[in-house]
Amino acid sequence: MVLTGKLSTEVGVRAPAGKWFNFLTTQLDHVQNLCEKVHETKLHHGDDWHSIANSVKHWTYVIVLCDLIVCEISDGKVQRCEESIEGIDEEKKTIKFNLFGGDIDEHYKSFKLIIEVIDKKDGAAVKWSLEYEKMNEDIHPPHGYMDYYGNCTKEMDAYLIKA
Repeated sequence: MVLTGKLSTEVGVRAPAGKWFNFLTTQLDHVQNLCEKVHETKLHHGDDWHSIANSVKHWTYVIVLCDLIVCEISDGKVQRCEESIEGIDEEKKTIKFNLFGGDIDEHYKSFKLIIEVIDKKDGAAVKWSLEYEKMNEDIHPPHGYMDYYGNCTKEMDAYLIKA
């Protein structure tokens, strides 16, 4: 019985990697204004949205959690979780988040999000990885999050190209 897993998706973007990384490390609170499926973000605890381990943010968003055949949560259900930054590696342009509380804790013992911004020969890419531990073997892997992150990436990229 395997309860741990990792999912990743890499999305090509047109905005430069440096601009992406700066946005993710200094302006993440703007995501609610850019991504259709993000309803609200707010600082729950701490003084700074982007401090490591000292701040907790509350996210409200819509996601469909599906295994290839069966959906656990119907489209349109509002999800909630809290998030804190575990670490930022500026050299590797990587940010690691801990997601917890709300709907996450109903299905997963641990849920880590790693965002890596990658310089490419002909542009850049954003790689989203989830490392998780399910509560039990009946819980499906969180494939819906990969679609969610992919769609958000496209919406954020459209903004960053113009900014």
